Amino acid sequence: MQPLKPISATAATLALTLATHASTTVVANRAAGITMTLPAATGTGAKYKIVVGTTVTSNSLKVQVANATDVMTGTALFGQDAADTAVLFETAADSDTITMNGSTTGGIKGDIIELEDLASGLWGVTVRGSATGTEATPFSAAVS
Repeated sequence: MQPLKPISATAATLALTLATHASTTVVANRAAGITMTLPAATGTGAKYKIVVGTTVTSNSLKVQVANATDVMTGTALFGQDAADTAVLFETAADSDTITMNGSTTGGIKGDIIELEDLASGLWGVTVRGSATGTEATPFSAAVS
C-alpha cells in the first residue's frame, strides 16, 4: 500500500473525518488560522497528523473535539526562542481544544500535532513545535 499524499487545508474550517483524514497528514496552510474539528472519539485507534505548513499570523489554528463529552490527554513540547531549552505543557482533565496563535502557543511552520482516538470520549495528543515570547499552554476547555 502506498502512503497517502498529504492534504493541504486552506479553508477557515475543516471537519476531520475517518475516511478522508485518518492515517494521512493534514498540512495547515492558512496564515489566518483554521478551526479543525475532530470526529467523536469512539476508540477506533484512528490517528490524525496535522503539520503547520504556514505560520499563523492572525486568528489561530484550533483543533477541537466534536462534542462536550470528549477530552484530550497528552502533552505539548515547545522549543523556546530565547534559550536553548524546551517547555512542556500537560493537558488538564477537561482539555478539549488546542489553540496555536503563531507565537506563545505555537502555530509556527513545522509544528506537529498528532492525535489518536484512544477510547470513547478520549483523544490522545502530542504536540511538538516552537513558540515565541512567553510560552503558554495551547490546551483549554472551550467546547460546550
